[in-house]
Amino acid sequence: MRAGYLVDTDWIIDHLNGVPAVSARLRELQPAGLAASIISLAELYEGVHYSRDPVRSEASLQRFLAGLSILSIDDDVCRIFGRERGRLRQQGRTIGDFDLLIAATGLRHQLQICTNNRRHFEAVEGLSIVSI
Repeated sequence: MRAGYLVDTDWIIDHLNGVPAVSARLRELQPAGLAASIISLAELYEGVHYSRDPVRSEASLQRFLAGLSILSIDDDVCRIFGRERGRLRQQGRTIGDFDLLIAATGLRHQLQICTNNRRHFEAVEGLSIVSI
């Protein structure tokens, strides 16, 4: 499946928690194709395991993930990560490794990132962000 949008962890969590604006926006973007980073998948499984009902949470997550492409980290993602990490450090700025890996995945695959954590991603050069 070809994707046009990389859905960040925060939007997936909001969708699973029933936030209407996020769910509606995901439905609008679905025809262009949605993807998630393998990093988001790891963050989501962390949430599953400390939720009040892990079995139900994992089932909900699996249903949602069935409609997405999961993008792995490859050499190109790592190169972009390294370039951006170095550039940001030279400017005296940093963002978390997970967020930077997600951003690098978006850049690698030429995807817009769907997130409400603009502050985490705006520092990444060339990244297009969709927010609510």
